[in-house]
Amino acid sequence: MKSTESKEIILNCGKLERRFVMLRNGRIEAYEIEREDKMPKVGDIYLGRIVNLDPMLQAAFVDIGAQKNAFLHYHDMLPGNSELIEQFQSERGSETPQGKGETLSVKRRKRTAGSARSEAESQRRNRRISTADIPCIFKPGSEILVQVVKAPISTKGARVTTDISIPGRFLVLMPYCEHLGLSTRIEGAGERERLRKILADLELPEGMGLICRTVGAGRKANFFKNDLGILLDYWHKIEEDMENIKAPALLFTEPNLIERSVRDFLTEDITGVVVDDKDAYRSIISSLKRIGGKKMTGKIHFYNSAVPVYEYYKINDQLREVFQRELHLPGGGAIVIDETEAMIAIDVNSGHGRKSAADQPDFILKTNLEAAEEIARQLILRDIGGLVVIDFIDMRTQKDRDEVYKLMKKLVKEDRAKTKLLPISKLGLMEMTRQRERESILDQVFNPCPYCNGTGLVKSALTMSAEIQRRLNSVLRDRRYKDLAAIRVFMHPEVLARLRNEDSQILDELEKKYKHALSFRIDPLLHCEEFKLVDPETGVELV
Repeated sequence: MKSTESKEIILNCGKLERRFVMLRNGRIEAYEIEREDKMPKVGDIYLGRIVNLDPMLQAAFVDIGAQKNAFLHYHDMLPGNSELIEQFQSERGSETPQGKGETLSVKRRKRTAGSARSEAESQRRNRRISTADIPCIFKPGSEILVQVVKAPISTKGARVTTDISIPGRFLVLMPYCEHLGLSTRIEGAGERERLRKILADLELPEGMGLICRTVGAGRKANFFKNDLGILLDYWHKIEEDMENIKAPALLFTEPNLIERSVRDFLTEDITGVVVDDKDAYRSIISSLKRIGGKKMTGKIHFYNSAVPVYEYYKINDQLREVFQRELHLPGGGAIVIDETEAMIAIDVNSGHGRKSAADQPDFILKTNLEAAEEIARQLILRDIGGLVVIDFIDMRTQKDRDEVYKLMKKLVKEDRAKTKLLPISKLGLMEMTRQRERESILDQVFNPCPYCNGTGLVKSALTMSAEIQRRLNSVLRDRRYKDLAAIRVFMHPEVLARLRNEDSQILDELEKKYKHALSFRIDPLLHCEEFKLVDPETGVELV
């Protein structure tokens, strides 16, 4: 029986921002945004320059022309640098003092023959390089080809690697790795064997490798041949630019969100792609024809209406949930998501559900299962990662805890980001990690509130009233101000309301005790946690 499931991609294009949404039966399954900025993106390839090496962190800091230097771990420095390693091993073998040989420039390492590459790989395997050797091979000032694997987040620069990979529609090209592999999501022993044979028959330069992407399942050999040609053209252009461009420089950048969406998400099960920009529509059609997807062009639709495309598809209402802290579940429960610097904390609450004692365990299990489904969805929608701790409602039996764990394991398998999941602990907590490649949607859309500095909290009127009284006591006792006849206090309107009502008697007592006239004024420009004590005659602030 033919599936009636609808799966659509809706693309919204603006001058400053592009947005991608995937709908499954009208419900958002994935959401991405892209802004026009010069920040390094995941997949970008740079010719960088090593600034310094930190033995404590076992990492190098690389200037790639961004605001912050990129972070390159020692273990990520070895792929793609076999010629440097070969030179080092040769010097070491001939007893040349470490560090005395000239560092080979990355521009002079353009591959001319695959045999040299294979020989270098063999030497590297036979004579293991340790982290202690890294400073002798890679010296400050030397050039290095790197690729961004993690975009800048908060105050941290991008994380990079020398293990270069260039994704296409059906293949991923690995210039510095001879491995031929298949996506783990491709099923069927016969199909996997057929694809392995196709990859083995492709004319691939020696020393390079390929991975067949999930979308390659069922495709004929000519699709892979065309895709490989495009990827090799990209790589040859990178090698040519390495010869002529001075570091730091961007040599290759990932396609924009519109083109990436078609490349990575347009599969046979997609029923349609809707795009609201004519130029983007033409670009998608052209791209599909170039990569061998002419049959897919019939699924691409240009949206041309006065009603914004996200309003027409009722997407905006769903997107509001992405930024809400609390989300309600169908059975009456709720989940609360808090993004902190250290981790993502998710709490599952039973909500307003009312069940008898006999039905309580079943109700708790049902709520936790609903929560697991929504949490897995929200992790993808919000693009949040790092350490995630989920506090499920306490379950009495190990059987129920195992059921929730099994469901969560099944759900995270559908996530494109790498995840690791631990069973629910005796305290009812589930720990997981999710690959974090860029800032979350929340961090991309919002800045910290300048009023509360991102805490979500401000001092209460009662707290501010107490602080003002303490400050008045201090000033009225100060001998510098003994000749003042009056003091005027400026504050936020809410604080003044508290002083004139609940705390008026306390202020009367202060006036009588110190024989000073106190007056209070509103200053709406003041922060609710700010106040000023002023001499009303001179206007000078009392400090």
